[in-house]
Amino acid sequence: MGSRLLVATRKGLFTFERARGGWRPTARAFLGDPVTMVLADPRDGACYAGLRHGHFGPKLHRSEDGVTWTEIGTPSFPEAAEGEERPSVDTIWSLEHGGVDRPGVLWLGTVPGALFRSEDRGDTWSLCESLWNQPNRPNWFGGGYDKPGIHSICVDPRDSRRLLVAVSCAGVWQTADDGLTWEQTAHGMEADYMPPELALDPDSQDPHRVVRCPVAPDRLWAQHHCGVFQSVNGGRQWTRVVLPGSSFGFAVAVHPRDPDTAWFVPAVKDEHRIPVDGRLVVARTRDGGATFDLLGDGLPQQDAYDLVYRHSLDVAEDGATLAFGSTTGNLWISESSGERWEIVSHHLPPVYAVRFA
Repeated sequence: MGSRLLVATRKGLFTFERARGGWRPTARAFLGDPVTMVLADPRDGACYAGLRHGHFGPKLHRSEDGVTWTEIGTPSFPEAAEGEERPSVDTIWSLEHGGVDRPGVLWLGTVPGALFRSEDRGDTWSLCESLWNQPNRPNWFGGGYDKPGIHSICVDPRDSRRLLVAVSCAGVWQTADDGLTWEQTAHGMEADYMPPELALDPDSQDPHRVVRCPVAPDRLWAQHHCGVFQSVNGGRQWTRVVLPGSSFGFAVAVHPRDPDTAWFVPAVKDEHRIPVDGRLVVARTRDGGATFDLLGDGLPQQDAYDLVYRHSLDVAEDGATLAFGSTTGNLWISESSGERWEIVSHHLPPVYAVRFA
């Protein structure tokens, strides 16, 4: 079971630990600063935090003990050619380790939709120019941000050179050669916000979050702006899955050992973005999307206005312990696969990401 939880918020990073009597806060860092992403690296125990300082730009920090933090390298774009404008990194939006066989390798996704790689635990970064220079990049566009962003990075545990990234809004891209070449694979996703002739266009898709089952890497789940999709062939083709009530949302988590089990937090889409009928529930499937349970025991069942961002739901390695945080600063944990939820905090800043460590 995950015994430590990292919670990245608009006003700092908070650590909770499992102890007798429940979950308790044990550490806090970067108070007052927006922490947009956090990673607990299982290879060496290091933690990473990405901050967004607005006018002063993003910063990246590393901790060896989860308490003290050191500023490390910040990804940046190469110098632009004469007469061209040099892009700048606005937000660190995703961060993943590069595989158990490659100590020190990290992948980082940003707004605007750029992918960076480090081979020295984040001390230095290089732009994946092959993805940045895709000929159809002019067709990419922003979802929640003005510019496109890479929010999901899935490394194949069978071959760490194989990588899948999801972009809002530019679909799903994959490489089999460590980023030298890329292929668009959002086939089967549907975007009902586009004109009918472009609804199936892979470059127009807005997957909010994509996750891969560690023990069955060809099984992936996606929470898309226009519904839930799954893939059984490594993300090369996607099929729609219908949730009861609403298939809109941002977050998805997959069981680490059972690819048929996944969790979502549905909401009313577009201009509303609140729980359906003011009732906060977690939707769980245990049969590959054929059926869903709407789990609300311990969650507010009326007058709830919590939205759960794409990185704000996580499942621990035991497959039974889950946590999610909301835009209203609430944090819940379940130790029963979502059957029963316990409130851990009512008073956090808006939650951007949660991760078990």
